[in-house]
Amino acid sequence: MSQTDWTKSLDRRGLMRRSGLALAGLAFAPFAGCEARSTAIRRGDASTEPLAIPQLRMGQVEDGVRVFRLPISPGQKEFALGVSSPTIGIEAPYLGPTLEMRRGERVRFEVDNELAEGATVHWHGFELPATADGGPHQLIQPGERWSPSFEVRQRASLYWYHSHMHRRTGPQVYAGLAAAIYVRDDEEDRLGLPSDYGVDDIPLIVQDRVIDGSGRLIYPIGMHAQMMGVRGDEIFVNGTPNAVFEAKTGQLRLRILNGSNARFYSFSLEGGEPMQLIASDGGLLDRSHSVRSIALAPGERAQVIVDLSEGYPLRLIASSPDMGMMGRRSGGMMGGGMMARRNDQGESGQPFRVLDIRPSGSTRAQSLPSQLAALAPLDPSQAVRTRRFTLDMGMMGSGMSINAAAMDMDVINERIPVGQWEIWEIANASMMAHPFHIHNVQFRVIDRDGRPPPPLETGFKDTVIVNPREQVRLLLRFEEHTDPDWPYMYHCHILEHEDAGMMGQFVVVKG
Repeated sequence: MSQTDWTKSLDRRGLMRRSGLALAGLAFAPFAGCEARSTAIRRGDASTEPLAIPQLRMGQVEDGVRVFRLPISPGQKEFALGVSSPTIGIEAPYLGPTLEMRRGERVRFEVDNELAEGATVHWHGFELPATADGGPHQLIQPGERWSPSFEVRQRASLYWYHSHMHRRTGPQVYAGLAAAIYVRDDEEDRLGLPSDYGVDDIPLIVQDRVIDGSGRLIYPIGMHAQMMGVRGDEIFVNGTPNAVFEAKTGQLRLRILNGSNARFYSFSLEGGEPMQLIASDGGLLDRSHSVRSIALAPGERAQVIVDLSEGYPLRLIASSPDMGMMGRRSGGMMGGGMMARRNDQGESGQPFRVLDIRPSGSTRAQSLPSQLAALAPLDPSQAVRTRRFTLDMGMMGSGMSINAAAMDMDVINERIPVGQWEIWEIANASMMAHPFHIHNVQFRVIDRDGRPPPPLETGFKDTVIVNPREQVRLLLRFEEHTDPDWPYMYHCHILEHEDAGMMGQFVVVKG
């Protein structure tokens, strides 16, 4: 499909939506549709490609404000050798640059939409004014520029920016409208952790994609994809298949982002070697935890330190649960068993290969500090109110909802006083796990069905897995940025569920 054909296709689909001819809640994509099964081209295990490291952008400081200029444009990428597919990128054909900023400084973005359709850019994990959030209300029309500005309030960590367009988030993120953000601060700098970008500090945006028999990228639009979310059978890291990284240091800091639309992963090293877990969505944990695997749902992040001092090559792999039925009760999948990758016929297979790490020497690894961050103990007694949110899917995924209501752009579901500690109870009435994301806050997990959270959930989070028939309690407070008219979102971060209505809106108001 040529770029002209793609643009015409988008225009036709937009006309169908406006005419009410499209299926309700179904996000059409800038690719030919197919059901969730593919005849993907398989790459042999011997084939590797150097890991692409996204360009690092620090912006330009103008009158004390750090300014980032980010054009969103159509592109072309070869997901299979010699076969190009239409994509979306930010300053690149696919994905975009890693943005680096510091806590406490003011930033401004000049986002130019060069697509033939509207787009949004959401700053995932940030506390910021609602008008700068980049949710579905901050639509950037083709040919327009959006210039949000805000103070960086976040602790040092890995965040990301991605499309959040109403009913189009799934296909736009799948096409490549997503990238990483590094926030740094003085507290973390003093710890001496690996922080040389692209050398010993590596972002890993992990995505699964469907590649058809001809080598083209496909976005499934059938009922299975709408109900379960789009799940591919090929893994790309920073857009790289079968990625390999040549390490030159004795330890490596991996910042892992599950950037997939719907697939859950459990990351581990193939030989069972331990990794040192140091951070979650919102920054450093109180101390490092030696772990054998890390479970991440779409939108979640984790940071680990990998020891390479022995000079042995390592392989990061990812097992994936069937149909997203993930639990953390055993540190892995539901029931404590690790479900491996399944092929197109649903037969049990091998885990996904994510990244081969090849040390070039035997440089000695640095020991980690005994304390990483000073985290205040959880005190749910501070909460003055409890709110309950129940996630449901209806029959065969036909009724995506929160508290029995589907997303309505004209309805404010919650009005929340600023500065007030609250407990949010997130209950899952469906038979599928859902990652629940809340805008404009970093929360703490109190418990899961009364049980204390695992290590990854002991720090600050903005996205949390809620297992089938489970209730997760969160402690949170919106500290500033009141606006009675412009809302923030809370939603399932399986993007097809969000697009189909599993999302609500809230405003932060003066008490």
